[in-house]
Amino acid sequence: MNALIKLEVARALRNRKFLFFSVLYPSIIYLIFSSSAGSAGKVDGSDLTVATYLMVSMASFGALTAVLMGNSERIAKERESGWVRQLRLTPLPGRGYVLAKTAGAAVASLPAIVVVFAVAAAIKHVRLDAWQWLALTGVVWAGSLVFAALGVAIGYLASGDAVRPITMIVYFGLSILGGLWMPSTTFPQILQDIAEWLPTHAYAALGRAIEQSQAPHTADIAVLAGYFVLFAGGAAWLYRKDTLKA
Repeated sequence: MNALIKLEVARALRNRKFLFFSVLYPSIIYLIFSSSAGSAGKVDGSDLTVATYLMVSMASFGALTAVLMGNSERIAKERESGWVRQLRLTPLPGRGYVLAKTAGAAVASLPAIVVVFAVAAAIKHVRLDAWQWLALTGVVWAGSLVFAALGVAIGYLASGDAVRPITMIVYFGLSILGGLWMPSTTFPQILQDIAEWLPTHAYAALGRAIEQSQAPHTADIAVLAGYFVLFAGGAAWLYRKDTLKA
């Protein structure tokens, strides 16, 4: 399984589209959004400047891009090409493929997080204590496992032709409605209520709590943990179902 994880990480880092969309793209969006909104202004409902607030949003968005977009489409194509069927003939345990995909995607998401933080510090002059930088990196990185599990589930749910549109709808829906592209406080009330229950909203909220030197809200932790159980359980069930069909 360790060899498969190394293979998955190496494949992701060699993929130029991955490097652009998951590493450079979120940083570019961060610079555009933070500049247009005025970096030094405060975000309604928080004590954070726009630059600091959006830093966590775009780091979360970059991690989401890395683990969701790459995982789902690759798994669906590997199922159709017969690669997954070939792996079942090896000593690799059934859960090994799912774990390798999840872990490999999570490792590959780290560059996206670090680059956004570096851009925010160097260009937008975001300043935090050393412990906050470390805690933010750890929380955003660990939280990406939730969406890595979702990527695995979608990869087993959809066919090679359908996986991309399904993933794009989920990807942009979670990003926009979860408040990663703009503060959810600017939404109409009904959308704010919906955002409170989305994993992306809770995901970014954990990072913003660290930025404000506050303890994460129990509700955000519970929402994120609940979605992880749901997505991981769904991925495991779909994997077993796919195995039985094979």
